[in-house]
Amino acid sequence: MNKRKTGAAWEKQAAAYLAAEGMKIREINFRSRQGEIDLIGEHQGYLVFVEVKYRSSAGTGYALEAVGRRKQLRICRTADYYRYLHGLGEDRAVRYDVVGIQGGAVHWIQNAFPHISGGCL
Repeated sequence: MNKRKTGAAWEKQAAAYLAAEGMKIREINFRSRQGEIDLIGEHQGYLVFVEVKYRSSAGTGYALEAVGRRKQLRICRTADYYRYLHGLGEDRAVRYDVVGIQGGAVHWIQNAFPHISGGCL
């Protein structure tokens, strides 16, 4: 299986996990010129942008450590575009979560990083 298909399979698993935990999934794999967001949902009054990372083992690093500042900035820019596209104002509460799948264990970190405005990559 290629990387894209593998990623899509784990993103679907993460979406099912989050839905079972009470998140309403709005979109899977939102793509734009700004970047990609794996999952977009609603949870506890927040519009939630979720990055999903999978690692088969710790040999290639930990899944939750794979979302560095550069990736965070790209997610925030894409989230801003998504909100603009859907007419969701700046008053809408947003949250950035990370789901790390390590081996078979799912770890959900809510509010994993703050919104990053502007800036350069």
